[in-house]
Amino acid sequence: MRPLLLLDVDGVVCPLGDAAPDQVPIASTHVSLSHHRLLPGWLAELAKVFELVWATTWEHDANELLAPLLGLPDLPVIQFAGTVVGPGETVKLPAIRRFVDDRAFAWVDDRLGVDATAWGAHRLAPTLLRDIDPASGLTRCDIDGLLAFATNPQR
Repeated sequence: MRPLLLLDVDGVVCPLGDAAPDQVPIASTHVSLSHHRLLPGWLAELAKVFELVWATTWEHDANELLAPLLGLPDLPVIQFAGTVVGPGETVKLPAIRRFVDDRAFAWVDDRLGVDATAWGAHRLAPTLLRDIDPASGLTRCDIDGLLAFATNPQR
């Protein structure tokens, strides 16, 4: 069974701000959104070794608006609506914990809190949490790290 790869959108698939290099606009209706020009190919590489999953507050909108533009099929979606956490806790963590259960997975997000990092460090299943710089989004270095994680039997 391939490990899961949980993908955030804002700050990961779509960098925030204008500083990220090699960006192309997502669509004319979302002119403020862009992605690295090589991202569709990078995601295709990742899809060969991971089961891709949207882990974004965009939820099903990611499949509707982004997946076709990135060359992706509809992906499973983790739903976060109604999640309540305490101050300083990672909003997505409760739903992610339920979704991944005991499966190997990697999670790329720009808002990984200390609680998520601690949980990931103590899981028995192989786990990689990658905190992405929201100004640059996913980079080739991130893709290479994810591929190494997925293809290393020791993970």
